[in-house]
Amino acid sequence: MSETATYTHGHHASVLRSHTWRTAENSAAYLLPRLASGMTLLDIGCGPGTITADLATLVSPGRVVGLEYTAGVLEQARITAAEQGVADRVEFVTGDVHALDFPDDTFDVVHAHQVLQHVGDPVQALREMRRVCKPGGYVAARDGDYSAFFWFPQSPALEDWSRFYCQVARANGGEPDAGRHLKSWARRAGFDPERVQATTSTWCFSTEAEREWWGGLWAERAVKSDFAKVAVEGGFATPEDLRRLAQGWLDWAADEDGWLCIPHGEILCQV
Repeated sequence: MSETATYTHGHHASVLRSHTWRTAENSAAYLLPRLASGMTLLDIGCGPGTITADLATLVSPGRVVGLEYTAGVLEQARITAAEQGVADRVEFVTGDVHALDFPDDTFDVVHAHQVLQHVGDPVQALREMRRVCKPGGYVAARDGDYSAFFWFPQSPALEDWSRFYCQVARANGGEPDAGRHLKSWARRAGFDPERVQATTSTWCFSTEAEREWWGGLWAERAVKSDFAKVAVEGGFATPEDLRRLAQGWLDWAADEDGWLCIPHGEILCQV
């Protein structure tokens, strides 16, 4: 099958600001103890390549492939790899996780961060990730769970943001609460349940700098990213609604008591 879902966020500058913040340490800590020098690794949905470059450093001199559905962001990924000194052992390609263009048993590790929430068939995606992973290797996935985000103080605008976001993501063919589904999807994809480790971890934003950064980028995303376009064109929100959501993020960021927790589900599946 081919991809049927539409990526909700797009690659607006406000989106890339959050993606380039991600590192192996803050986004794939559950996987790191399993990595070793010389491993081959496939990073699906690599985006601007910050996690990919970190993983390449950790498995050096192993071969790493970063894969994206569209080519637009891969130039930034190549720049990131060059800046991190790993360009000689990282290749960036386009492809569809539902039908990976690699032979069976190619990689020691197949990793996907914040990907399965955006694809049309996450179970088929996991089947393909399993197929291209060597026996004894690891398939790793981490996804947020939007309905489980929680914040302080209470904010009607952020409650509406959560509702609108989930509606738009599902209209695009994705599942914004993917984190809670990962273990179930892995079982349906054929992984041995006894060899699936399901865990959780969080991002937390609370300092003045963290609030300014996160609130500011989501205020911009609320009115300028692909999310905003689909929200209006799909009839889920009006431009005025979106401006109110943006102001809600700015108000939260300006509040000295502001605090936000973003939970993620994780699976580490041994093949």
